[in-house]
Amino acid sequence: MKLMSIASGSSGNCIFVGSDKTSVLVDVGISRKKIAEGLHNNDFDFSDLQGVLITHEHIDHVRALGVISRSYNLPIYATEDTISSVLSMSSLGEIDRGLFHSIEPDMPFSIGDLSIQAHSVWHDAADPVCYSFFNKNRKICIATDMGDYDDYIVNAISDSDALLLESNHDIRMLQVGPYSYPLKQRILGKRGHLSNEACGKLLRSVLNDHMKAVFLGHLSKENNYPELAYETVKAELMGNQYFKDVREINLAVASRTEVGKCIEI
Repeated sequence: MKLMSIASGSSGNCIFVGSDKTSVLVDVGISRKKIAEGLHNNDFDFSDLQGVLITHEHIDHVRALGVISRSYNLPIYATEDTISSVLSMSSLGEIDRGLFHSIEPDMPFSIGDLSIQAHSVWHDAADPVCYSFFNKNRKICIATDMGDYDDYIVNAISDSDALLLESNHDIRMLQVGPYSYPLKQRILGKRGHLSNEACGKLLRSVLNDHMKAVFLGHLSKENNYPELAYETVKAELMGNQYFKDVREINLAVASRTEVGKCIEI
């Protein structure tokens, strides 16, 4: 299986997941041009894709959905409430309703040889989800945009071989930063975003002896630094039972603006 971050951050998100036969995008929250460049940098093209999966309707996850749907007629997978919200967004332009495939959390579905399952998350959107992908006894999870987690999420993303997990903000930076008080409360709330510390604790709870790659994603431009997210999560993982050095799981930060390398597991 393959995993590549084309962009991951509060200003736009797009993640590539694939097998030897099937390739999809999770969210298209940046421009079509940037997505195309990211694919081309790793020898892929829109013609290689079999679908687009949407986690929720916020613009940093769907910005290019309209133009991509009109240009390539790719199938779009999302929950019914997310579909309704997307279709009501005038900024996306007209999208053919027939391209949408309604999915339900915890109900497995397939695209090509990828088996996929959506999992409900806490976020201030219509019906937000994260995703698990399965192929040939391998599992990749993409889990961002959630203000909190519980045993349900832990179980959903456990046993992953590769994982992209939200590490949105440093709590102290957010508290003293320029955001308005209501926005700070939204981000810190149960339906907001995971802090670096919360990300580290969640990651520690799902570690296993076959995890090969972990990306910290959806970092805030204003309330985080890549080095701070990395070091905070690293500190939370100290003394775990599976490894002594985070390089053993290839811990890395997914860039907000730069395309990451395509990893294979």
